Amino acid sequence: MKTISAKTRIAFFLISAFVFLGVNFSTAAMQEETKRQRVIEKPTPTVTPSSVVPKPSVSPSPAQSPSPFPTISAPVQTVAQLQAKIRSAISRPELRRGIVAVKIASLNAGKVIFEENAERYVMPASNMKSFTVAAALEKLSPNYRFITSVYADSLPDASGAIKGDLTIFGRGDVSISTAFSEGDYFKGLDALADKIVQSGVRRVEGGLVADESYFSGSPIPTGWEWDDLQWYYGAEVSALPLNDNALDLTVKPGSLGSSCIVQIQPFNSIMRVVNRCTTSAAGTKKTLTIKKDLDQNVLEVSGSLPIGDKGFADPLAISRPAELFAALLRQRLQAKGVTIAGQTQIVKRENSIIDRALTAAQNNSQTVSGKPAPIEIAKLESAPFSLIAAKTMKPSQNLYTETILWTLGEQMRSFYTNAAGNPFANPNSTSAERGIFVVQDFLRNIGVSADSVVQYDGSGLSRHNLVTADSLVKLYTYMAKQSRYAQTWRDSLTVGAVDGTLRNRFKGTAAAENVRGKTGTIDQVSALSGYLTTAAGEPLVFSIIVNGVPNSRARTAIIDDIVLHLANYTGAVN
Repeated sequence: MKTISAKTRIAFFLISAFVFLGVNFSTAAMQEETKRQRVIEKPTPTVTPSSVVPKPSVSPSPAQSPSPFPTISAPVQTVAQLQAKIRSAISRPELRRGIVAVKIASLNAGKVIFEENAERYVMPASNMKSFTVAAALEKLSPNYRFITSVYADSLPDASGAIKGDLTIFGRGDVSISTAFSEGDYFKGLDALADKIVQSGVRRVEGGLVADESYFSGSPIPTGWEWDDLQWYYGAEVSALPLNDNALDLTVKPGSLGSSCIVQIQPFNSIMRVVNRCTTSAAGTKKTLTIKKDLDQNVLEVSGSLPIGDKGFADPLAISRPAELFAALLRQRLQAKGVTIAGQTQIVKRENSIIDRALTAAQNNSQTVSGKPAPIEIAKLESAPFSLIAAKTMKPSQNLYTETILWTLGEQMRSFYTNAAGNPFANPNSTSAERGIFVVQDFLRNIGVSADSVVQYDGSGLSRHNLVTADSLVKLYTYMAKQSRYAQTWRDSLTVGAVDGTLRNRFKGTAAAENVRGKTGTIDQVSALSGYLTTAAGEPLVFSIIVNGVPNSRARTAIIDDIVLHLANYTGAVN
């Protein structure tokens, strides 16, 4: 019995050892496979929107050992299932009184995957920038540079003196801005001042003339609403723009009973501040009011701010920005040792000697009103248009877009001179009217229906603009597939969860670093048009525009939900 019992114990021990080793071998294999999958796969993190589904699993490479368990992949979806999800999204009750215009197509095959109200007119908001910037890329090229010229009646003499006026002739260089200078208010102006000093100028016996005659028309684009004009996004257009034609305004509480602290940067003599705001006790109601009258550089700050309040900060538009340009340039020149004896003047087209001189030069004349034409003694070139396009589209900069539109109206004069029946044949047409004609001509040439884009401005701030989702899809398809400057165009667009107006959207989803395009937002309107790649690797082009829905969160939610349905789509589109 003892012998049998010993054998039994030995057998039991051996069986247990084999079982133990088997379990550990299986566990090790599972752990190793899990490690491999972490390297290969990019699972979709958990997010709020209901449309997010896991990406399909990636199969092991042939060099790897097979998994002891089958890989579980996300089910392959069908186009019909995708369409059903999108239709369900746009049928939400909070959207029932509005319009949702959608068009989605395969970028490669051109097949339409989904469309709803794609031919209906809708307000595009900043999606209008897409048409303006695309036309400018095609007509001007990514290498185009805006030029600011410095003119005088003669070159500086041996002592560095200019006998008459020093004239700055602007052509809309929006890159003289903090946006291109790491926030430095004076870097752009200093670059121009340095060019003047390098030309040998030490003293100007006349005055400083800021000539903004390059553009014609009202500085406020057609259809802009008065309550937008106080802030940076409603800044007026000028041929001599500076720092986005805005000033940085901050208002903070002071000590109890004292005036609030109002600061405007950069400090200047153009904007006058009337401060009637007082500091109240902590916990009291904030009643701060900020008012700048139209066409007046007078800022009134009133009401009260309680102690401990974070205050207010926002860029404030300035009227007649050429005045600010001239005043600050004069300061920078003086700091560099250039003295200016005369006064500062702002010149429009009707009084511009430079405009007449340039017109005379086109007619091969060397004189203006019997006098020698002014001489260009220095010039400053802008950043290339490729960079300006990105600085326009990504943050959705209205002033830049309007300036681009107006520049088209001036730079394309020779191209359209002999075309009868258009604004170029009318000497009284404005820069904006001519620019819109150029955009419309470009759209016709790429197959966008002439009546599918009704344009009043370049940026989309006007509520008179009307477009179709179909027109945007056609534009984006052309720019990706046929444009000579497809990469520059693509680089100008905002990227989901990365930069621009999409930097805070789609984080942690399949659309992050995937979707790129142009957003649009004004009261009751939200839009997004652009590109993305599905989970199955299919590139898509799309346009989604929501109109007539007052709830901004509802508008954005439907757009984002559709984008996520597309980004997570695992099936084929053909």
